[in-house]
Amino acid sequence: MQHFFVPTSQVGETQIIITGSDVNHMKNVLRMGAGEELTVSAGNNCRYLCQVKEYTGDGKQAVLSITKRQDNDTELPSRLYLFQALPKQDKMEFIVQKAVELGAYQIIPVAAKRCVVKLDEKKAKKKTGRWQEIARSAAKQSGRGLVPEVKDVLGWSAALKAAAELDVLLIPYELAKGMAGTKEILRNIRPGQSVGIFIGPEGGFEKTEIAEAMAAGAEPITLGRRILRTETAGITALSLLMFQLEE
Repeated sequence: MQHFFVPTSQVGETQIIITGSDVNHMKNVLRMGAGEELTVSAGNNCRYLCQVKEYTGDGKQAVLSITKRQDNDTELPSRLYLFQALPKQDKMEFIVQKAVELGAYQIIPVAAKRCVVKLDEKKAKKKTGRWQEIARSAAKQSGRGLVPEVKDVLGWSAALKAAAELDVLLIPYELAKGMAGTKEILRNIRPGQSVGIFIGPEGGFEKTEIAEAMAAGAEPITLGRRILRTETAGITALSLLMFQLEE
């Protein structure tokens, strides 16, 4: 069943209005006619089962009839924040897509010291817009109750400052030892806590960055004895957290 997102302002007591590019997708790509069912989320922990009623405004908006309201059950009980160091090529698109599927609440691109990619303000804004669209598509596909936000690119110090208010900070590190310790750290994360995960670039974090993260309260963890690529490390960490937190 097709899934769409709307702002809460477009949700009424008995109907929902969809506008923008989603209308064209519904009408001309999916060819959804009157009576066809779909689900809608408005980021309010509620999922709406709807039927297409009609297209109005010269076909620029879709009017949906609400047939059922349900509590949204696709979100994790903790908010996961992925602080991802900028990878090479288009790997960030893949990372954003999979992070959304695995339940990340927010994705924060980070310009770490060993990042090969250097983005000026104009390029960073353009990239962030592209990544946000990928997050929206992934949220639709995976039936999320909200669209995770992709934040603007932050420098390392700004990233640590942004993470300061989170309850738990984790940093996978190739020199961290002891899988038993990592398992214990993950087991101790409680539903409702906010969790930040720092993932380094292809060359890894510099030792000074690791030290600064630990000084800010981040706990080094291991993801196993093998060295993982940056696009694999975040997905692995999120998968472990999803498995641990899923109710």
